[in-house]
Amino acid sequence: MSQLNQYGQPVGDALPDWQARPKPQRIALEGEYCRIEPLQISHASALFTALQHYGDGRSYTYLFREPENTVAEYRAWVTSVCELADPIHFAVIDKKTNNPVGTLALMRIDAQHGVMEIGHIQFSPLMTGTPLSTEAQWLMMRYAFETLGYRRYEWKCNSLNEPSRRAALRLGFQFEGRFRQALVVKGHSRDTDWFSIIDSEWPAINTALQRWLAADNFTADGKQRHTLESWRSRTA
Repeated sequence: MSQLNQYGQPVGDALPDWQARPKPQRIALEGEYCRIEPLQISHASALFTALQHYGDGRSYTYLFREPENTVAEYRAWVTSVCELADPIHFAVIDKKTNNPVGTLALMRIDAQHGVMEIGHIQFSPLMTGTPLSTEAQWLMMRYAFETLGYRRYEWKCNSLNEPSRRAALRLGFQFEGRFRQALVVKGHSRDTDWFSIIDSEWPAINTALQRWLAADNFTADGKQRHTLESWRSRTA
Protein backbone atom coordinates (compact mmCIF):
# COMPACT_ATOMS: atom_id res chain seq x y z
CA MET A 1 0.00 0.00 0.00
CA SER A 2 1.34 3.44 -0.92
CA GLN A 3 2.14 6.01 1.73
CA LEU A 4 1.54 9.77 1.49
CA ASN A 5 4.26 12.40 1.64
CA GLN A 6 3.94 15.81 3.32
CA TYR A 7 2.08 17.12 0.25
CA GLY A 8 -0.53 14.36 0.34
CA GLN A 9 1.00 12.70 -2.70
CA PRO A 10 1.17 8.89 -2.80
CA VAL A 11 4.70 7.46 -2.60
CA GLY A 12 6.03 3.94 -2.20
CA ASP A 13 6.66 2.16 1.08
CA ALA A 14 9.48 3.69 3.07
CA LEU A 15 12.74 1.71 3.19
CA PRO A 16 14.68 3.62 5.85
CA ASP A 17 17.30 0.91 6.30
CA TRP A 18 17.87 0.16 2.63
CA GLN A 19 21.49 -0.01 1.47
CA ALA A 20 22.98 -0.96 -1.88
CA ARG A 21 23.47 -4.71 -2.10
CA PRO A 22 26.73 -6.53 -2.79
CA LYS A 23 27.41 -7.39 -6.41
CA PRO A 24 27.33 -11.08 -7.30
CA GLN A 25 30.69 -12.81 -7.46
CA ARG A 26 32.18 -15.69 -9.40
CA ILE A 27 31.45 -18.32 -6.79
CA ALA A 28 30.44 -21.99 -6.83
CA LEU A 29 26.94 -23.02 -5.68
CA GLU A 30 26.37 -26.62 -4.62
CA GLY A 31 23.15 -28.59 -5.05
CA GLU A 32 22.12 -32.24 -4.92
CA TYR A 33 22.00 -32.72 -8.69
CA CYS A 34 24.26 -29.99 -10.01
CA ARG A 35 26.96 -27.52 -9.15
CA ILE A 36 27.18 -23.99 -10.49
CA GLU A 37 30.70 -22.83 -11.35
CA PRO A 38 32.05 -19.64 -12.92
CA LEU A 39 32.39 -20.28 -16.65
CA GLN A 40 35.97 -21.09 -17.60
CA ILE A 41 37.84 -21.94 -20.78
CA SER A 42 38.33 -25.45 -19.41
CA HIS A 43 34.54 -25.98 -19.70
CA ALA A 44 34.42 -25.15 -23.41
CA SER A 45 35.09 -28.53 -25.00
CA ALA A 46 32.60 -30.49 -22.89
CA LEU A 47 29.94 -27.77 -23.22
CA PHE A 48 30.30 -27.72 -27.00
CA THR A 49 29.95 -31.51 -27.06
CA ALA A 50 26.86 -31.37 -24.83
CA LEU A 51 25.17 -28.84 -27.13
CA GLN A 52 25.79 -31.10 -30.13
CA HIS A 53 23.13 -33.45 -28.74
CA TYR A 54 20.56 -31.13 -30.31
CA GLY A 55 21.86 -32.11 -33.73
CA ASP A 56 21.26 -28.60 -35.05
CA GLY A 57 21.35 -24.93 -34.04
CA ARG A 58 17.92 -24.67 -32.43
CA SER A 59 19.31 -23.75 -29.00
CA TYR A 60 20.72 -20.54 -30.56
CA THR A 61 17.51 -19.28 -32.20
CA TYR A 62 16.59 -16.87 -29.41
CA LEU A 63 20.14 -16.05 -28.29
CA PHE A 64 21.85 -12.90 -29.52
CA ARG A 65 24.78 -14.80 -31.05
CA GLU A 66 24.98 -17.19 -33.97
CA PRO A 67 25.87 -20.88 -33.44
CA GLU A 68 29.50 -21.81 -32.91
CA ASN A 69 30.34 -24.53 -35.41
CA THR A 70 33.59 -25.81 -33.93
CA VAL A 71 35.14 -26.29 -30.50
CA ALA A 72 37.60 -23.53 -31.38
CA GLU A 73 34.74 -21.10 -32.09
CA TYR A 74 32.98 -22.04 -28.87
CA ARG A 75 36.20 -21.67 -26.90
CA ALA A 76 36.66 -18.21 -28.41
CA TRP A 77 33.17 -17.23 -27.23
CA VAL A 78 33.88 -18.51 -23.71
CA THR A 79 37.16 -16.60 -23.71
CA SER A 80 35.34 -13.40 -24.69
CA VAL A 81 32.79 -13.57 -21.86
CA CYS A 82 34.27 -15.54 -18.95
CA GLU A 83 35.89 -12.52 -17.27
CA LEU A 84 33.04 -10.04 -17.70
CA ALA A 85 31.63 -8.30 -14.63
CA ASP A 86 28.16 -8.05 -16.19
CA PRO A 87 26.95 -10.46 -17.36
CA ILE A 88 28.64 -13.02 -15.11
CA HIS A 89 28.50 -16.35 -16.91
CA PHE A 90 28.29 -19.68 -15.08
CA ALA A 91 28.50 -23.32 -16.12
CA VAL A 92 26.09 -25.96 -14.79
CA ILE A 93 27.94 -29.14 -13.79
CA ASP A 94 26.12 -32.50 -13.66
CA LYS A 95 27.31 -34.01 -10.39
CA LYS A 96 26.82 -37.58 -11.69
CA THR A 97 29.31 -37.11 -14.51
CA ASN A 98 31.17 -34.02 -13.28
CA ASN A 99 30.74 -32.58 -16.78
CA PRO A 100 29.32 -29.16 -17.71
CA VAL A 101 25.94 -29.47 -19.42
CA GLY A 102 24.69 -25.89 -19.75
CA THR A 103 25.27 -22.21 -19.07
CA LEU A 104 23.41 -19.24 -17.62
CA ALA A 105 24.34 -15.76 -16.42
CA LEU A 106 23.51 -13.06 -13.89
CA MET A 107 23.17 -9.81 -15.80
CA ARG A 108 21.85 -6.24 -15.79
CA ILE A 109 23.10 -6.10 -12.23
CA ASP A 110 21.82 -3.03 -10.37
CA ALA A 111 23.28 -3.29 -6.86
CA GLN A 112 22.04 0.20 -5.92
CA HIS A 113 18.41 -0.88 -6.27
CA GLY A 114 18.83 -4.60 -5.58
CA VAL A 115 17.79 -5.82 -9.03
CA MET A 116 19.34 -8.40 -11.33
CA GLU A 117 18.32 -10.63 -14.23
CA ILE A 118 18.93 -14.27 -15.06
CA GLY A 119 19.73 -14.69 -18.74
CA HIS A 120 21.93 -16.15 -21.47
CA ILE A 121 20.38 -19.51 -20.58
CA GLN A 122 21.56 -22.33 -22.84
CA PHE A 123 20.87 -25.77 -21.42
CA SER A 124 21.90 -28.86 -23.40
CA PRO A 125 19.57 -31.88 -23.88
CA LEU A 126 21.59 -33.56 -21.12
CA MET A 127 19.82 -31.35 -18.58
CA THR A 128 16.60 -30.01 -20.11
CA GLY A 129 13.53 -31.58 -18.55
CA THR A 130 15.55 -32.97 -15.63
CA PRO A 131 15.88 -31.87 -11.99
CA LEU A 132 19.25 -30.33 -12.93
CA SER A 133 17.62 -27.51 -14.86
CA THR A 134 15.22 -26.64 -12.04
CA GLU A 135 17.89 -26.92 -9.37
CA ALA A 136 20.27 -24.70 -11.33
CA GLN A 137 17.62 -21.97 -11.41
CA TRP A 138 16.83 -22.44 -7.72
CA LEU A 139 20.50 -22.15 -6.74
CA MET A 140 20.80 -18.84 -8.60
CA MET A 141 17.57 -17.48 -7.10
CA ARG A 142 18.66 -18.45 -3.59
CA TYR A 143 22.01 -16.73 -4.12
CA ALA A 144 20.26 -13.55 -5.29
CA PHE A 145 17.64 -13.35 -2.55
CA GLU A 146 19.24 -14.98 0.50
CA THR A 147 22.97 -14.44 0.11
CA LEU A 148 22.94 -11.04 -1.58
CA GLY A 149 19.59 -9.69 -0.36
CA TYR A 150 18.26 -8.48 -3.73
CA ARG A 151 14.68 -7.24 -3.94
CA ARG A 152 13.87 -8.14 -7.54
CA TYR A 153 14.97 -10.97 -9.85
CA GLU A 154 14.07 -10.68 -13.54
CA TRP A 155 13.59 -12.97 -16.52
CA LYS A 156 13.21 -11.58 -20.03
CA CYS A 157 12.73 -13.41 -23.31
CA ASN A 158 11.61 -13.09 -26.90
CA SER A 159 7.81 -13.10 -26.77
CA LEU A 160 7.83 -15.88 -29.40
CA ASN A 161 10.06 -18.12 -27.27
CA GLU A 162 7.25 -20.18 -25.79
CA PRO A 163 9.51 -22.69 -23.96
CA SER A 164 11.20 -19.79 -22.15
CA ARG A 165 7.86 -18.22 -21.26
CA ARG A 166 6.57 -21.54 -19.89
CA ALA A 167 9.76 -22.07 -17.90
CA ALA A 168 9.50 -18.64 -16.27
CA LEU A 169 5.88 -19.18 -15.25
CA ARG A 170 6.58 -22.72 -14.01
CA LEU A 171 9.38 -21.44 -11.77
CA GLY A 172 7.09 -18.84 -10.22
CA PHE A 173 7.96 -15.67 -12.13
CA GLN A 174 5.11 -13.21 -12.66
CA PHE A 175 4.44 -11.93 -16.18
CA GLU A 176 4.69 -8.14 -16.16
CA GLY A 177 4.13 -7.17 -19.77
CA ARG A 178 5.39 -7.06 -23.34
CA PHE A 179 7.77 -4.44 -24.68
CA ARG A 180 6.76 -4.19 -28.33
CA GLN A 181 9.45 -3.87 -31.00
CA ALA A 182 12.06 -3.65 -28.26
CA LEU A 183 14.97 -4.99 -30.32
CA VAL A 184 16.19 -6.00 -33.74
CA VAL A 185 17.88 -9.39 -33.41
CA LYS A 186 19.47 -11.27 -36.30
CA GLY A 187 17.49 -9.18 -38.76
CA HIS A 188 14.11 -9.78 -37.09
CA SER A 189 11.90 -7.60 -34.93
CA ARG A 190 11.70 -8.78 -31.32
CA ASP A 191 9.04 -8.09 -28.73
CA THR A 192 10.40 -8.75 -25.24
CA ASP A 193 8.33 -10.28 -22.43
CA TRP A 194 9.25 -9.29 -18.86
CA PHE A 195 8.83 -11.53 -15.80
CA SER A 196 9.97 -11.11 -12.20
CA ILE A 197 10.09 -12.53 -8.70
CA ILE A 198 10.28 -10.07 -5.80
CA ASP A 199 11.62 -10.71 -2.32
CA SER A 200 8.20 -11.00 -0.66
CA GLU A 201 7.31 -13.84 -3.05
CA TRP A 202 10.57 -15.71 -2.57
CA PRO A 203 9.77 -17.67 0.64
CA ALA A 204 6.77 -19.47 -0.90
CA ILE A 205 8.57 -20.04 -4.20
CA ASN A 206 11.61 -21.34 -2.35
CA THR A 207 9.52 -23.81 -0.32
CA ALA A 208 7.78 -25.12 -3.45
CA LEU A 209 11.08 -25.55 -5.29
CA GLN A 210 12.63 -27.44 -2.39
CA ARG A 211 9.63 -29.74 -2.11
CA TRP A 212 9.68 -30.43 -5.85
CA LEU A 213 13.43 -31.15 -5.81
CA ALA A 214 13.20 -33.49 -2.79
CA ALA A 215 14.10 -37.12 -3.50
CA ASP A 216 10.70 -38.36 -2.35
CA ASN A 217 8.97 -36.29 -5.06
CA PHE A 218 10.35 -38.68 -7.68
CA THR A 219 9.60 -42.31 -8.43
CA ALA A 220 12.34 -44.92 -8.75
CA ASP A 221 12.46 -44.31 -12.51
CA GLY A 222 12.78 -40.53 -12.07
CA LYS A 223 9.22 -39.39 -12.76
CA GLN A 224 7.84 -36.51 -10.69
CA ARG A 225 5.06 -37.36 -8.24
CA HIS A 226 3.81 -33.77 -8.00
CA THR A 227 4.38 -30.85 -10.35
CA LEU A 228 6.13 -27.70 -9.25
CA GLU A 229 2.93 -25.75 -9.91
CA SER A 230 0.99 -28.04 -7.54
CA TRP A 231 3.59 -27.58 -4.81
CA ARG A 232 3.42 -23.83 -5.29
CA SER A 233 -0.39 -23.83 -5.02
CA ARG A 234 -0.07 -25.59 -1.65
CA THR A 235 2.25 -22.91 -0.31
CA ALA A 236 0.33 -19.92 -1.70
